[in-house]
Amino acid sequence: MHEAKHSLGVILFPAFDWSISPTHPEREERLLYTQDQLKEEGLFDIEGVDEYKPGVASREDVERTHFCFPELEAVATRSHMVAAGGCITAADLVMQGRAKKAFALVRPPGHHAMKVVQGSRGFCNINIEAVMIEHLRENHGKRRIAVVDTDCHHGDGTQDIYWHDPDVLFISLHQDGRTLYPGTGFPTDCGGPKALGRTINIPLPPGTSDEGYMMAMERVVMPILKDFQPEVVINSAGQDNHFTDPITNMNLTAQGYAKLTELLQADLAVLEGGYSIQGALPYVNLGICLSMAGLDYSGVREPGFDAVRHSQRPQIAEYLAKMCDTLPELYFNPPALSEAMQGGVIEDGWFVRHKDIYYDTDGISEAQTESLLMCDSCRGLLKVVSRSTKNPDCLGVEIPVDACPRCREMGLAHYDEAQAKDGYRYTQLINRVDRQYLRHGF
Repeated sequence: MHEAKHSLGVILFPAFDWSISPTHPEREERLLYTQDQLKEEGLFDIEGVDEYKPGVASREDVERTHFCFPELEAVATRSHMVAAGGCITAADLVMQGRAKKAFALVRPPGHHAMKVVQGSRGFCNINIEAVMIEHLRENHGKRRIAVVDTDCHHGDGTQDIYWHDPDVLFISLHQDGRTLYPGTGFPTDCGGPKALGRTINIPLPPGTSDEGYMMAMERVVMPILKDFQPEVVINSAGQDNHFTDPITNMNLTAQGYAKLTELLQADLAVLEGGYSIQGALPYVNLGICLSMAGLDYSGVREPGFDAVRHSQRPQIAEYLAKMCDTLPELYFNPPALSEAMQGGVIEDGWFVRHKDIYYDTDGISEAQTESLLMCDSCRGLLKVVSRSTKNPDCLGVEIPVDACPRCREMGLAHYDEAQAKDGYRYTQLINRVDRQYLRHGF
């Protein structure tokens, strides 16, 4: 009988009752084949590897993370709450010492869900990793956290949520946004004015294989993680970078993903994308589980791999080598604010930026004005005014965990004043200082 080097908790939730449509890539079959494969391979017969059922996230779990307009029930189903709850279960397993590592094999996914949520975009409604992070902070006292997103699509939602947070390092390895949804994730996007260098984007050219991913991991990701010294490392483990995935253009293999997982040594992994339901997910998920548990994964082989057809072109290695020479500098020597404004401006002591967001799944167009108080004593009060084709003007106010008395009082005043005015249909307060999460609508 094998014994795991690292005890591993696996949380499985295929979400049998939820899919975008019966034939959509994001449907329950995504995990049914994986579930069968893990059991057929005897994964849960290995001492130290155990399956756990997911919990259900609460309203507060989500509302300490997102501004949901018009309300939580309008943007998240029971399945979304269970997927987020599965991530919380994974976090609790590790924090309580019941497992060394945990993998939340859950759906629906979440990394395209931004700070404000008015519907579904990129198959995502609520950001399940972010819900888990805020649970880790509020219930386990963790503050310094790193997220390494290896989904083939840029994790624009996670980036947006932690854009102004210097205590969360967000690193995304993804297919170049010039060639794939959501069209974002470029090296110049490196964080807000109080968190410059805490966002690192690594856009990879189509056709990148195991070789290219490992180069980026070894030369960019690992040195930055070593310096940042996070208390918790989370892998947003999207698997749509596999060579068989129907909606992307990469050449990663199950072996490559297992090696990447071994190098990263994440405490927690969360399933994101991956739409080669039979050809990739059962094998990649098995490889990740074995790798996280410190077991031999060399025998994991998916069908259809052709070493010649799926090899990486020499030009890609040359391109990546040059990129890997420069990307670490964005973290170790981040640009000055004047070079990283990203269209933002300073107005009356506030950093203000405007964003236009399209919810491709639900067909909603949203316009946002985000304002961060450039406080000298803390990371600053955050305000977001959001309006869309679905909802009239809404206001979100967030008081950060380290808020100074001025920012706390100003945030509470902004929220109270907004309710007394006719300008906002819905308002929401995230008060991290007092653990107060309020909303108002009419």
